Amino acid sequence: MRTGTVCLPLHSGKAPPWLFKRMVKLAGGISEALIYEYGQDEFLKRLSDPYWFQALSCVLGFDWHSSGTTTTTCGALKMALSPEVHGIAVAGGKGAVSRKAPEEIEESAEVFSLSPDKTERLKYSSRMSAKVDNSCIQDGYQLYHHCFFLTEKGDWAVVQQGMNVDYARRYHWLSDSMIGFIEPHGICCDMKEEEVLDMTANESESCRKISLDLVKDNPAHLMKYFKHSKQLVLFDFENGFGLPPRHHLTDIDLGKHGMEVLKKAYELQPSNYEELISLAGMGPKKIRALALISDLVYGSAPS
Repeated sequence: MRTGTVCLPLHSGKAPPWLFKRMVKLAGGISEALIYEYGQDEFLKRLSDPYWFQALSCVLGFDWHSSGTTTTTCGALKMALSPEVHGIAVAGGKGAVSRKAPEEIEESAEVFSLSPDKTERLKYSSRMSAKVDNSCIQDGYQLYHHCFFLTEKGDWAVVQQGMNVDYARRYHWLSDSMIGFIEPHGICCDMKEEEVLDMTANESESCRKISLDLVKDNPAHLMKYFKHSKQLVLFDFENGFGLPPRHHLTDIDLGKHGMEVLKKAYELQPSNYEELISLAGMGPKKIRALALISDLVYGSAPS
């Protein structure tokens, strides 16, 4: 389940090396004390609390609230925590390092002697938590940081962050009491965006069902709804009609390989919406296009 969200001003720059070395030492000391006193589960629970995590980052060396608190604190924890000593490992990180999360999860799972099934589930959890926050919830914040914390028992927490032009938004997840990845996720923060698509909301349940039905039927039937190079749409005449820009009809373009992805999904016949979005290539464009068709054609609007 997602346990919280926080928005932060977006700042550039790096932590000074002399400060980061101290942050690593202090992060190790605090983590060791917490794990000794309260156990690994409580440590993950606190990391998944956005305000506790922010307080930790300030204690480690930040005098202000900034997007850098996320990346630097996670980096310090990754260096400070030892799978052999603490029974906790950290996979992923910022930018290109985030894409190494599956490989690093496998390495840590081998150290912890976790079963192949458990290892695959951990990799799936890492991928799906990122996909939900980047694709199912389209709030204008593009993920650029993903850290996956796992214990020797196979429990996990995620701290990940996306950014828009001016702000960063951090998302927290915790495996405790996890039911599924497509469940309501409240986002409470000072930054309220004008246009947001939330396919995890209860209000989107009917839209999710129709999106799944559209794919399980032959996706060739959807071609008439997608943008073609010579097809005119209402926005071609917006000067004459004065149409409001809020519907973004041209956003239904799926991209170069969009239909191939939908055809692959059709062949696999996913049993539910989570299984649909877990497929490779099922990104924001496809999710948005299916939601728009569900709304325009079948009257099932998403949240």
